[in-house]
Amino acid sequence: MEEGNETVFSALDNAKTQLYHFKAIVIAGMGFFTDAYDLFCITAVTKLLGRLYYHDPATPDKPGALPDNINNAITGVALCGTLAGQLFFGWLGDKLGRKKVYGITLVTMVGCAFASGLTFGSTTNSMVATLCFFRFWLGFGIGGDYPLSAVIMSEYANQKTRGAFIAAVFAMQGVGILFAGAVSMIVSKMFLNAFPAPEYRSNHELSTQRQADFAWRIVLMFGAIPAAMTYYWRMKMPETARYTALVAGDHKKAAADMAKVLDKNILVEQSSKIPNNPNSSYGLFSAEFLRRHGLHLLGTTSTWFLLDIAFYSLNLTQKDIYPASGMLPKASTMNALEEMYKLSKAMFLVALFATVPGYWFTVLLIDRIGRFVIQLGGFLLMSICMAILGFHYKELRGDKCPKTSTSNNEYCGGNTTMFTLLFGLSLFFANFGPNSTTFIVPAELFPARFRSTCHGISAAAGKGGAIISAFVMQSYSHDLSKIKRMIIALSVVNMLGFFFTFLVPETNGRSLEEISEENDQSTAAKNGDARVIQHTEMV
Repeated sequence: MEEGNETVFSALDNAKTQLYHFKAIVIAGMGFFTDAYDLFCITAVTKLLGRLYYHDPATPDKPGALPDNINNAITGVALCGTLAGQLFFGWLGDKLGRKKVYGITLVTMVGCAFASGLTFGSTTNSMVATLCFFRFWLGFGIGGDYPLSAVIMSEYANQKTRGAFIAAVFAMQGVGILFAGAVSMIVSKMFLNAFPAPEYRSNHELSTQRQADFAWRIVLMFGAIPAAMTYYWRMKMPETARYTALVAGDHKKAAADMAKVLDKNILVEQSSKIPNNPNSSYGLFSAEFLRRHGLHLLGTTSTWFLLDIAFYSLNLTQKDIYPASGMLPKASTMNALEEMYKLSKAMFLVALFATVPGYWFTVLLIDRIGRFVIQLGGFLLMSICMAILGFHYKELRGDKCPKTSTSNNEYCGGNTTMFTLLFGLSLFFANFGPNSTTFIVPAELFPARFRSTCHGISAAAGKGGAIISAFVMQSYSHDLSKIKRMIIALSVVNMLGFFFTFLVPETNGRSLEEISEENDQSTAAKNGDARVIQHTEMV
């Protein structure tokens, strides 16, 4: 038996990596799997909705497409809900505790994901309105998962591998994006095999409408399954010891909660309350907060805002960029389910070879080379890739096809391989870069009593950028002549993110209390009445 004095925070920081850490990654990560799946499966779904509900009988040879305002509303309304959820649940997580709020977000996601697939309406407009209603509240639940999952993982993790643990939770977003493409591809292929259709004819839209209408609903409802599977385990997670000690002020309960996480008994001597620290009296957005953390908050909000303009523009416009680059056949040569299948397949392959590896490179290297270098390099390389893609867009896309073509907006002779490579590298360096680090750093920088709120504010700023992508950038992607300008603009946005990164300090290798300047409180707890004795280590 080994005895000695050790604070709760030191015990957490120095704890060996064990099974519970990986269990927490899976529990929190499945929420992010659901988040990404629900937000990005809509890319293939909107393409199908346009073919089903906006086909003009007067132009039977032209596939239907969602009007810009409808397309932007369906994709953007979930992002608006996410922004609201990040602010509300981030604040609530600091007021009521991480655990109490964590289950609410999951139930909201499960219910609204399932309800989205049951969208009803007597007219097309009423159906779209119902879908938007459910997707707003789906986004609201998704928004709550951002600050809570990040903060819970940062407060559970040990100091040595904290970055990798938080990054692993966020990496489940990449798996969710991968599954969004895979599920859409499998469902559409199953319907194509079950209901084989003749070669495309002008009236083929109506002949496949019934089957295709089931397909998009199944894709949306699938998002409820993984989240529902983790509800029980999420409810069994104890409150984080750092919240209990630093916010609730109950050192004895913090030690008891920590004992549930670590493989050792933690006992408290004498007082069960942490001494009040004068440095902990300042409020959010007070002069003292702004002096200590004002530039930090500006850095986390600005970089996340700029990153999400680029990241969501790349992901939400795939359905338009892929056909424009020649990665997909002309829409007029495919029926609705075929187009969904081929678009989903392209999304899946890009996610498999570019998006997902970027997340896991971050997991592997973030505690070795630090957050700052990864974020700075990611922004810079994204900017370079998009600049090349934008300025050489005409050569990569090709010249206009001969006049015998059925559309003036089709291009021939481009370099599809180079286009795909540059597009894939942009996504890779987004995820092995600022898309991961902007999620991680706000969960480390701020004091415990503001940590969830400040992470929610930073994430909400990011969703503000995503909303710009949904309502502005998507409109540019419908016009081939404007795609070049959009990509060049995204290159500039990434370069701005590069410069704003200098406002964010490196957090690697330091305890949360040292980073947030709560180390004085930790010292007071260690030298004062609140002491812990580390007893028998349980194998």
